[in-house]
Amino acid sequence: MKKRINYIVLILLIIMSLNSCATVKPYEKMNINDPDMKLADRKSKKFHTACQVYREGASGGNGGKTGGGCGCN
Repeated sequence: MKKRINYIVLILLIIMSLNSCATVKPYEKMNINDPDMKLADRKSKKFHTACQVYREGASGGNGGKTGGGCGCN
């Protein structure tokens, strides 16, 4: 009985995954490639912000601590 249920669930998953395929028309591809649609890589962005703060000697406006470049934060 359990084997049959597993088989049915597997068949349903395969059917649902095949149903999710869609064709994209050429004029719709520009919306897919829109830079605003990309997911942000948070670790990379955080590293870049930390490097920029260190290089510029100041921070603020991005949620970080504020202070000057003298090291007395």
